[in-house]
Amino acid sequence: MPLNVNNIKIVAIIPCLNEERFIGDVVARAIKHVDKVIVVDDGSSDNTAKVASQSGAEVISHGTRQGAGAATRTGFEAAIKYGAEIAVTLDGDGQHNPDEIPDIVQPVLAGKADLVIGSRFLCAAKVPLHRKLGINIITWLYNVGHKEKIVDGQSGFRAYSRKAFEVIKITYPGFGFSIQSLVQTRKNKLKITEVPVSCIYHDAGSTQHPITHGLGVMWAVIKIRMKEEFFKSGG
Repeated sequence: MPLNVNNIKIVAIIPCLNEERFIGDVVARAIKHVDKVIVVDDGSSDNTAKVASQSGAEVISHGTRQGAGAATRTGFEAAIKYGAEIAVTLDGDGQHNPDEIPDIVQPVLAGKADLVIGSRFLCAAKVPLHRKLGINIITWLYNVGHKEKIVDGQSGFRAYSRKAFEVIKITYPGFGFSIQSLVQTRKNKLKITEVPVSCIYHDAGSTQHPITHGLGVMWAVIKIRMKEEFFKSGG
């Protein structure tokens, strides 16, 4: 049954690209814990949209690839139209365990957080060394200069309160949006917390080279932090 407490609407948003191998299972498991699953198909060339729809998701398709940030923005917009009060984001490649959605959502339901990060490093998840190094650098770039620290700035498994996903304005189409959303949440003085989650890395679960991806995100984070520090109205 969905985690519907006092008629609070919870949606799961799954941005994905060419994930027909995994998306059906992810949707089928996620839908047990939420009121609606929204899959944003970011221009897939396979049967991602068809499999997601057959598994019970509402599918929104981008005609062409726009990036994970753009897909998440589309998901937030759909969640607002649906009247959701909590939005959970997770990947469509099977990396995240949908059965951990209750753990991600609980701090929001309890009023203890507006953005909950599912952290891979609070439970010593097995993250490939090169990925861990990149994540640590990106997270350090987010943390530096602030008292409240996090340990996993790149996890896509998150829960957002309505207040959070309404104030977050994603302008980075790529994965830099993950830090942009954290910076905007922090600037709006909303509470961020982390809970431990597991993760599974599949050989076929990523469409980008991890080093190229990591460098691109690092550069985006530097630009976001520079804007935050020198143009206080930005984010």
